[in-house]
Amino acid sequence: MKTLKSVDVVIVGGGWTGLLMAKELATRTSLEILALERGPSRKPSDYIDGMDEVDYGIHNKMMQSPAVLTVTHRFSGRETAVPIRQYGSFKPGTGTGGAGEHGGGNADRYLPEFFTLRSHLLEKHGKLPEDSLVADWGFNWDDIENDLWRAEQLMGISGKAGNIRGKIIEGGNVYEGWRSHEFPTPPPKKNWAGVMFFKAATELGLKPYPQPSANISTDYTNPDGISRPGCAYCGYCSGYACMIGARPQPTNVLMPILRRHSNFKIRNGAAVRRVVHKDGRAIGVTYVDEQGEEIMQPASIVILSAWTTHNVRLLLLSKIGEPYDPATNKGLVGKNLTHQVITSAKAMIMLDEPINSFMNNSGLGFRISDYDGSFGIRPSDGILRGGCFSGGSQSAALPIGSFGRIPPGATPRNWGSKWKTESARLFDHVIGGCGFRGDHLPWRQNHMDLDPTYTDIFGDPLLRMTLDWTDHEQKQFDFAERVAMQLTESLARVSGGKLHKQGGPSRQPQLASPAPRRYNASSYNTTHIQGGAIMGSSPGASVLNPWMQHWQIPNLWMLGSCGFPENSSGNPTTTILGVTYRAADALIEKYLKHPAALA
Repeated sequence: MKTLKSVDVVIVGGGWTGLLMAKELATRTSLEILALERGPSRKPSDYIDGMDEVDYGIHNKMMQSPAVLTVTHRFSGRETAVPIRQYGSFKPGTGTGGAGEHGGGNADRYLPEFFTLRSHLLEKHGKLPEDSLVADWGFNWDDIENDLWRAEQLMGISGKAGNIRGKIIEGGNVYEGWRSHEFPTPPPKKNWAGVMFFKAATELGLKPYPQPSANISTDYTNPDGISRPGCAYCGYCSGYACMIGARPQPTNVLMPILRRHSNFKIRNGAAVRRVVHKDGRAIGVTYVDEQGEEIMQPASIVILSAWTTHNVRLLLLSKIGEPYDPATNKGLVGKNLTHQVITSAKAMIMLDEPINSFMNNSGLGFRISDYDGSFGIRPSDGILRGGCFSGGSQSAALPIGSFGRIPPGATPRNWGSKWKTESARLFDHVIGGCGFRGDHLPWRQNHMDLDPTYTDIFGDPLLRMTLDWTDHEQKQFDFAERVAMQLTESLARVSGGKLHKQGGPSRQPQLASPAPRRYNASSYNTTHIQGGAIMGSSPGASVLNPWMQHWQIPNLWMLGSCGFPENSSGNPTTTILGVTYRAADALIEKYLKHPAALA
């Protein structure tokens, strides 16, 4: 094994969190910083001609290849896991920028109680289900709000505030936690479907607000001096990098700054295999380079900032901390695995006139938070948490992925000349059913560990996910689809379209499956896998302290949603970046002055 010259800081992963931490360290200290990225180099000029739906939308060009590294999945500990050979329910990114290069751009904040969720639910309900692993994060809303604002300024988020320092503002999200400032940029223009959803939700007495979006509405210069143009509404968002840079990506808001600083370097094609540690301290990492040579990179500080499953796997492979055992409920590494609860009304609306649905971005629609968290939830619903409903912000109608959206029962499904003719005729005449995204709470049986059978190309065990929906999520699905159908029926009335419910125009919707729904690893959910190395205020109950520093190894830091004890209805990017700012401040202002455990 070849050993290189030591650096002050080695960062594993070149996505949002790793490059933001690198930017803070490079601009505020003289430390020598090296980022190791498994994937290739990427830069904004690569995306000028990058709107190829076959390459990006079908073949997942921006994503990590499962042939190189994947995970295995099983529903329960009684089953044998099998590898995910083709990514479906989540799509990890690769290369400089990571998943931050292809994210859709929804930029939500979590509700304030989410950071103290265990305390909140105990106060509200008196007790929690026996198998619940809901936890507090170790800090509260007041501790993180300014960091969320820093993240929103970094990205230039477009939106409308609903609560500025306790003053409720109509037109914004009146259910959100107090925020110190209005959004950096105003909401994007709204498409026809979004305007119709606003009317439909208002007709039901709900309070719709513009979806906060990282696809900025106007030209913007952030506090670091990085300027970007407003969105052109081309529709190529989720799964694609933005060809004009209207969406913030690590390559267009962080790398331009990092390239100016000689104390930062990024090394691509570096597949990190282990964190090397001795006597309670990390001394570096080992990785395999593009030529297949194994390298030891010594460092004084090690920061893990890869995607959730990769971070957790590195802890397990490096034998750092005790692996979680759901049978005994002992150990910490791998517990609190969560995803998100996603569903929609089983219906579509057909319109007489085309609606130009190809002109879009992921922030054009509206959301309602009347049922988010504990809002609007009745005891008879049988759930602890709800979620957000949205409309008008569905993905753009791209030629391949959107082909075939026609009324159920109208023609033979998915084959034949009549189906092709109808699919082409109705291509731009469809609004899908209103969508739902809900909180996913952690349960004792859902966890991550190392697979005993399957390995990667280097012979290291793959990460194994044990994950299935519980009775709580089944009830969330039923609740969500009932409300979503009410919204969709209202949307059909205000838009003048014809509602087609699941099973055909003449049948009532099937609001609940006849058998319990299973977690589906082949159908896209979101890329927001969370947990496995959670933060908290006690080393006996968490892997990381509230500043994302490892409890047992103080010069090891971890970034990203692997530290999140539970999964919110909102997209995590804003919170991930806010927590990274908080971690950077702690590392620079506290740890570097006194290199020891902060709590």
